[in-house]
Parts: sequence; C-alpha cells; structure tokens
Amino acid sequence: MTAAKAKESASPAPISTTAAASSARQRKPWIKKTPVEVVLTQIDRIREDVAHKKEEYEAAKRQLEKLEAARKVLEGT
Repeated sequence: MTAAKAKESASPAPISTTAAASSARQRKPWIKKTPVEVVLTQIDRIREDVAHKKEEYEAAKRQLEKLEAARKVLEGT
C-alpha cells in the first residue's frame, strides 16, 4: 500500500492552468511617476491610514467608557 502511494507521488504534476490564464489577461501598463507624485501618493495613503486608526481608537474609547460604567455599577453593589 505504501509503494502505491510512493508511485502516485512520484508522478509529475499536471501543468497548471494559471499560467495560461495569466497570459490571456493583460497587466495594466506601468506608468512612471515623478518623485513628487510618489510622495503625494504616500501622503494620501498615510492620511487614510491615520483616519482608519482614529476610527478604531474612537470605537475602543467608547467601549472602554461602557466597561468603566459597568465596573462602577458592579463595584457599587
């Protein structure tokens, strides 16, 4: 039984269809950016990241306030 498994694993793998599919699909052409454009895109990306983190912070802050209120209720009893 183990010899049969060894023969199956030794057989060559079939050619994947992903190589054929990727050649049919064309990539978006690369457009060279100026250094100014690179910096501006980095600024935009970081601005979006800061906004996302600020939203997460506000949500965590609200959750903490709720838990602190629950703690006061529990300690009061």
